[in-house]
Amino acid sequence: MHAVKEQARNIHRGEEGQGTIEYVLVMVAVAAVAVVLIAWAKSGSGKSMLEGLFSNVLSWVASAVSRFR
Repeated sequence: MHAVKEQARNIHRGEEGQGTIEYVLVMVAVAAVAVVLIAWAKSGSGKSMLEGLFSNVLSWVASAVSRFR
């Protein structure tokens, strides 16, 4: 029985810091995605697509506001 308890303690010790490592890996992945999105947004196709999106949103908001007048 003592050996089982000792083995359980060793397993738990091996997991110390695992949450921190997972957090760091997620943050690295988020940063990588952000870099890719920023590069895409600054490119020609991404820039024109974003401009079109903002233009459509502004037109939609303007038409929604004019309906309430």
